[in-house]
Amino acid sequence: MTLKTRVLGVVMAAVAVAAAALTVATPASAATLTQVTNFGNNPTNLQMHLYVPDRVATRPAILLAMHYCTGTGPAFHSGTQYASLADRYGFIVIYPSATRSSKCWDVYSPQALRRGGGSDPVGLMSMVDYVKQRYSADPARIFATGTSSGAMMTNVMLGDYPDVFAAGASFAGVPFACFATGGTSEWNSQCANGQLTRTAQQWGDLVREAYPGYTGQRPRMQIWHGTNDETLRYPNFGEQVKQWTNVHGLSQTPTYTDTPQSGYTRTRYGGRGPMAPVEAISMQGVTHNLPVDAAQAIRFFGLDGPPRRRPPRRRPPHPR
Repeated sequence: MTLKTRVLGVVMAAVAVAAAALTVATPASAATLTQVTNFGNNPTNLQMHLYVPDRVATRPAILLAMHYCTGTGPAFHSGTQYASLADRYGFIVIYPSATRSSKCWDVYSPQALRRGGGSDPVGLMSMVDYVKQRYSADPARIFATGTSSGAMMTNVMLGDYPDVFAAGASFAGVPFACFATGGTSEWNSQCANGQLTRTAQQWGDLVREAYPGYTGQRPRMQIWHGTNDETLRYPNFGEQVKQWTNVHGLSQTPTYTDTPQSGYTRTRYGGRGPMAPVEAISMQGVTHNLPVDAAQAIRFFGLDGPPRRRPPRRRPPHPR
């Protein structure tokens, strides 16, 4: 059983076929989605496509953009606005592809849920390291985003590699380790149905256990979810808020609330500004097939203009 998702149809197939023919060992051609091979340790045989804009910034930022189940990197490229925003702001986008039959990311095995444990996160980190070295990217401006299964993997990557990612944006996902199955199955019905609830401390502990002993700053997180999500049900929104506020040592009481558009409620935790440690957007009446507001994710990352200094973040208290 795999996640339901948006169907990109002919566009997805055409882009995937065209992109599959592009394989180079040199840096990707500017403004062309290009497949890269031999990018490093890749235990699950992931594929990597890279988008480098014509006018790439000096010491560019990196965005790891991860597709939904049944999707591909090229389909996610064609179906979202991240590449056009990269053209505007000069950052580089990695579009990875899962290659197992479901085209879902491994967010469920013990290997995936710990730093350097193996599976998809190791291959994804190899892609990030490749781009960072190849293009002299800014190590302080590396970000992750994804939809559905890709949103789940966004949570996983920020949990496994908190020293690498500055922030993430999760569109219709679930908390880190919510989908854990012990590695015997890709699907966790209890989590998907919104029946897996934990305390904020318990959720936070799962993240901390992914990289034992780490005491540095944690990535900021932006969370999007539709109230009518029929695939990864809406309670997962609140559980993610509990998890990431706890990871940052914050109260679950918002410090700022507004309505950015009709039916959307935005809450911020630990700050009132556009780059608060945690930002959550509840989308009234929206299903799992939610619109991906790439511009708002880029705004949250601070990539919508010249490089900004990361806002000061107090270190979370030592976990009990």
